[in-house]
Amino acid sequence: MDERQVLPETGFARKKLTGGDLPEFFLEVRRRHAAREITFLCIGTDRSTGDALGPLVGTRLTEQGFANVIGTLDFPCDASNLEMRASLVPKEHIIVAIDACLGTPASVGCYLASGQPLLPAQSVGRTLPAVGHYSVAAVVNINGPKPYWTLQMTSLYKVMRMADELAEAIGRGFRGA
Repeated sequence: MDERQVLPETGFARKKLTGGDLPEFFLEVRRRHAAREITFLCIGTDRSTGDALGPLVGTRLTEQGFANVIGTLDFPCDASNLEMRASLVPKEHIIVAIDACLGTPASVGCYLASGQPLLPAQSVGRTLPAVGHYSVAAVVNINGPKPYWTLQMTSLYKVMRMADELAEAIGRGFRGA
């Protein structure tokens, strides 16, 4: 893990949040790092319904005018280019990593927010490097024996609703919108 990914001042524990709780999480990130640039690293692909959450959020953020966004529908940040794209973020930027994930039935529709790096592709058994100073994993479906299939068969409506909720929360937390 890159040394820039661990900052002592970010280390608050992972919490399960509802969409209504998300703006407060982002407001706290903004408050802690008001003088620093924030980059949103939105991980996922447009080729899988469940995994499209990151690129959907990235697209919504660019539509809102956020400048430092990596991972959109037209240029996703996925397993094939994650390391290269993350390495392009200036070292002085704070990275907020966003990705979809699978979880327990009680967690579906919730967000796992943390002051720690995100471990992308963990629910599908891949090993990719940890990314971000902060992370938000949106639980889009139930984890089961066939995670790739589960992500592929995840409701597009649910993913789009969660992506909109997340992008709106970021806007409210960072811009007061």
